[in-house]
Amino acid sequence: MNIILISDRLGQAKTLTLTRIHFILGAVLILMMVVLLAIGLNRFVGNLADRVDHPLLRTVLQHPEFEKNQRVQSYVNKNLDYMATKLGHMQVQLLRLNALGKRLVDLYGIDSHELSFDHVPGQGGLSLESGQEDVSFEELSQQFFGLAKLLDDHSDKLTILDSMLLNERIEQEMLPTAMPLDAHWTSSAFGTRVDPFSGKKTFHEGVDFPAKPGTPIKAAAGGVVVYSDYHSDYGNMVEIDHGNGLVSRYAHASKRDVSVGQLVLKGQKIAEIGSTGRSTGPHLHFEIRHNGVPLNPSRFLQMPG
Repeated sequence: MNIILISDRLGQAKTLTLTRIHFILGAVLILMMVVLLAIGLNRFVGNLADRVDHPLLRTVLQHPEFEKNQRVQSYVNKNLDYMATKLGHMQVQLLRLNALGKRLVDLYGIDSHELSFDHVPGQGGLSLESGQEDVSFEELSQQFFGLAKLLDDHSDKLTILDSMLLNERIEQEMLPTAMPLDAHWTSSAFGTRVDPFSGKKTFHEGVDFPAKPGTPIKAAAGGVVVYSDYHSDYGNMVEIDHGNGLVSRYAHASKRDVSVGQLVLKGQKIAEIGSTGRSTGPHLHFEIRHNGVPLNPSRFLQMPG
């Protein structure tokens, strides 16, 4: 673009040539002037608002800055409300974890001083004034929500662990591993033996524990009584179903203390030693069967030497 300058002082006309670069530089210059003017005007209005005593005029001058502060305050309030709600959820989760932890400590005999849920673990260190920085709101928010997510994850995993351990403990309680009476020896073991009545070789399907008449007979594991009656060979007999096809049998009792359908616990008294049925003297004939097949009780019980 060419601009021709004509003047009476000039002996001849002069021509100015404007290129694209000149236009770009001019536009940048104008834009900078507008920005500087806006900044200066904003500072001027702010300073003027601080010096003006008239309430209406002060409100008009401070309105843009007031709206900005209101938006920031609204954003902060919303985040604080959400964080407060999340904090309440974390407190509930923490109470749940404490209760769960205490139950696991009590259930498995863990030293309460080693793993305490009532006291905050000790912390400490040097007091270094140099190099310390204030935690920003954004950093605090990130740590807060990271902790909330970690707490939820650990809560779920600990609940699953508690369920698995509880199931394992229930299975152990349902296995016939407890001695059915206080005995120090057996009068007849599991397996082939000579029958005390016929004198012939027969298979003995349990173990015999000799004891004084009236000695308490205890359930080897928890379960449901499925038989409590008199049998022609076994005499007064009790059978307990422990689930998964396992049944324990207690025979030749003088007295039965449980009835069919009753729920019994491991170690609970269910009968008393006697010599009823096909028996040569007071003792307990004890069997363990799986789906009707006799098993060696020594595989389950801590047998006497």
